[in-house]
Amino acid sequence: MLKDDERMDHIAGTTYQIIQSDNVFTYSIDAILLARFASIPLQKGQILDLCSGNGVVGMTMTERTRAAITLMELQEPLHTMALRSIEENNLCEHVTALCADLKEIKQYFAHGFFDTVTCNPPYFKQSSHEQIKENRTKAVARHELACTLSEVVESAAYVLKHSGKLAIVHRPDRLVDIIEAMKNNKVEPKRIQFCHSKASSHANMLLIEGIKGGKPGLKTEPPLMVYEEDGRYTKEFNEVYFRL
Repeated sequence: MLKDDERMDHIAGTTYQIIQSDNVFTYSIDAILLARFASIPLQKGQILDLCSGNGVVGMTMTERTRAAITLMELQEPLHTMALRSIEENNLCEHVTALCADLKEIKQYFAHGFFDTVTCNPPYFKQSSHEQIKENRTKAVARHELACTLSEVVESAAYVLKHSGKLAIVHRPDRLVDIIEAMKNNKVEPKRIQFCHSKASSHANMLLIEGIKGGKPGLKTEPPLMVYEEDGRYTKEFNEVYFRL
């Protein structure tokens, strides 16, 4: 089942195993935090994870909900890794994986079909002079080569129900871009949480959730610190990430 460069890793805070490869893709803290941050229906409903990679966000969410989860990933190598991990964990009746371009989302889903959309999108803008040293699969996952932040939000807004929720994990320096994209697509930012490596450091990650057609009113969650000053994980991070 595993290819030569692949390994089976444990998904933090779950009972699941996931296929990963350093040559293609490995999940980071941001993916797990997104899966725990997003407001999702607990029983019936439809959830879509865009830019789903090897499926880690969608698989992690299954421990919180009985709703149907769909993964949408452009890159075939990551899509097939997700398919095999779904099968390995007996999640085929709960999670569906689709290999498709989110810019063509109207070809696959009806307007207003999903209750929640999550996304851990490419973080870095692609400038014309930038030289990307990673292989193509890694580069597309990290840089806006195949889709932009605006296209992610536009696609999510199209498939969200009225009052449906969009949750994104990203870098703090893109906050203005995120809010602008949400506002342009009638998704009102409602919750935000900043994550810091340590209390003494600037935030290096943010989690934000908006409601389609929502009323103005943004609430800031308490910040999440990953490490104590001595390098140990904080109590709050252990609770959220490892479920300890």
